[in-house]
Amino acid sequence: KFLRGLAHDLNPVVMVADRGLAPSVLKEVEIALTHHELIKVRVTAEDREARDALIAEMIAATGAELIHKIGHVVSIYRRNPEQPRIEFP
Repeated sequence: KFLRGLAHDLNPVVMVADRGLAPSVLKEVEIALTHHELIKVRVTAEDREARDALIAEMIAATGAELIHKIGHVVSIYRRNPEQPRIEFP
């Protein structure tokens, strides 16, 4: 719930389009997670099942946690073990 509140004001930093999760897109997600820890990703797919499959694949590949999903936008979180940025209450 705390992370959902923080994610509310964020804008998507990575967009996954029809080409899917190309290695370059996964690299951008990795970089954004390392730098920000909490990010939003816009996933554009033809139908809900394809979108959910892309989200599951992205989470499995990055080791992140799904925080929230609304429509085409998902919030994901992965703690940076070297320099944590988000302090939990």
